[in-house]
Amino acid sequence: MSKLTDLISKEIKPVIESRDDQLVDIKYVTEKSQNYLRVYVDRKPNGIDIAEIAELSELVGAKLDSIVPDPLPDPYILEISSPGVERPIKTDEELENAINQYIHVALYQKVNGEKIYEGTLVKLDQDELTLKVKIKTQRKEITIPKKIISSMRYAIEF
Repeated sequence: MSKLTDLISKEIKPVIESRDDQLVDIKYVTEKSQNYLRVYVDRKPNGIDIAEIAELSELVGAKLDSIVPDPLPDPYILEISSPGVERPIKTDEELENAINQYIHVALYQKVNGEKIYEGTLVKLDQDELTLKVKIKTQRKEITIPKKIISSMRYAIEF
């Protein structure tokens, strides 16, 4: 995260967590000369619905308006949403929560001839993770060093 999103995260995280919601990510972007502050939130175990997002939007907006000095002096649009089914996995805590879940893993370098794997996360330790993947008609476990992982996200198994 940038310094700006780190500052905003520090300010709004208590508001979000006070409702038993989880701050997943924050992005501040400019698209077609319009600034957007995108805040992604989730709620365990069943996710967050649109009514809860609307309530949270009011609370987060009020908190952002109360910060002095204003970290966002230019006009912006606040968007609060669920991270979606295929949300990114960015932290060790999120990765621990993904155990027994189906995930997509992209690598910087090949493991067993592949740079992308999808499978069920079955084991995790400090240095590596183990996925149960389907290769042709067989299920196999693949161990991947964490240091070569470029990105991870939840995936939908077909």
